[in-house]
Amino acid sequence: MNDTVDKLVIFLAKRDGIDKLVKTFQYVSKLVHWHVEATHPDAAMRFKQWEVASGLSRKAFRTGRFLTGFNALRRGPGATPTLKVLAVLANAGEMVYFFFDHFLWLSRIGTLDAKLARRMSFISALGESFGYIFFIIADFIIMKEGLETERRLLISSKEDGSEDAKESTRKIKAERVMRLMAVAANVADLIIALADIEPNPFCNHAVTLGISGLVSAWAGWYRNWPS
Repeated sequence: MNDTVDKLVIFLAKRDGIDKLVKTFQYVSKLVHWHVEATHPDAAMRFKQWEVASGLSRKAFRTGRFLTGFNALRRGPGATPTLKVLAVLANAGEMVYFFFDHFLWLSRIGTLDAKLARRMSFISALGESFGYIFFIIADFIIMKEGLETERRLLISSKEDGSEDAKESTRKIKAERVMRLMAVAANVADLIIALADIEPNPFCNHAVTLGISGLVSAWAGWYRNWPS
């Protein structure tokens, strides 16, 4: 049986599943810290500690994650030359992000010199933002191609009433929803990365970071939740 509890267990057994749960803790605690900082400083400090601990825990979960991008390129980078180029650029950026994130984590927990943290954070965020830009472009191209295919299938199903065309249309719509979730997550994570690369009042505001983090986490929940 696959009831809600079964699905939750399967979801949390995935590395991405537990990452999205802890990411939710991280950014909820950031928002609560911002909200109570002026009125309840003791409580705010506890939530700040929760935020920091969650962030460090997520970095530990991501050990070796840079191999995911390498494997994606090795197995099948894209169906067309354009998508192949975008996949190489996107996954290369993501591999830089996850690789240098290891050194950021080690410097934050004191294993490496703490002075390295800022440099590692910048390189990691630069690779992350670079990759997300190309992931977003690729998703929009694939959604555009899906819309064109869907229009042809709708015309075909009206002419001959084909059930296969209707089923293919349903699959295209389902894939489009997943890709929209991916775009939402990548845009949100891009904002968070920009806060590290080029600090500014908008991207670095606690509310902007908190909402972006939750959008990314919850879009990830949707994409990784067992069907």
